[in-house]
Amino acid sequence: MSLDVLVKKAARILRGAKYTVVLTGAGISTESGIPDFRSPGTGLWEKEDPAGFTIDSFCGDPRAFYRRILPLLRLIEQALPNEGHKSLALLEGSGMVKAVITQNIDGLHQAAGSARVFEVHGSFKKGTCLSCHKKHNLALLAVALERGEEPACLACGGAVKPDVILFGEELPPAFQLAQREALKCDCMLVVGSSLQVAPVGYLPRYSKNLLIINRGNTPYDDLARVVINQPAGEVLPLLVAELGLQNFLW
Repeated sequence: MSLDVLVKKAARILRGAKYTVVLTGAGISTESGIPDFRSPGTGLWEKEDPAGFTIDSFCGDPRAFYRRILPLLRLIEQALPNEGHKSLALLEGSGMVKAVITQNIDGLHQAAGSARVFEVHGSFKKGTCLSCHKKHNLALLAVALERGEEPACLACGGAVKPDVILFGEELPPAFQLAQREALKCDCMLVVGSSLQVAPVGYLPRYSKNLLIINRGNTPYDDLARVVINQPAGEVLPLLVAELGLQNFLW
């Protein structure tokens, strides 16, 4: 089927749904200049060893951990929401989308205007001192690191861990809330996720109406009612236009 036909079909399903939830992955933010994890040649794991992103690695040498993540911190700090993020915010503002579940840690959904966002892998915007639990802006810690200073807590000098879920940690309470949203929905729109990371990748199985927008294949393609293998930043504005929401104000 042509892109136009697929977009029209997805729009019909969204119009008929009572409770639509969006699940996003790294693919929606690559168009904002933030690399995903697995793409050949550009993915984060092509340049970094995942073993360096464990909770044990952080606790063993926080300074080395921050040096490792500094380029990613800078990318996230400078990134802006793209047309995909803005389109999802528009869909939520219209009431057609009830919540956004995201595997991303960049905060771009909120920056675009999405209100109900469940960050199931945490956020790279803030960090928490492991000693006194004071919150910190990670961008400010990055500046300190670039000056040669320790990226330590300003209150007690303790190690400040980014509010992301590292390998070896349990998922945050946001995942339980996201799971409830998935159980409640009758339509799930997956955007930019390979759906290969557990347990978040299991959430689409709860929806009877599954729509997937992703450049690559996913394990759920055969179960989806619509699969569009195109960039989210190109497809979502077309979907918004088909739904007649491009001029919607909220």
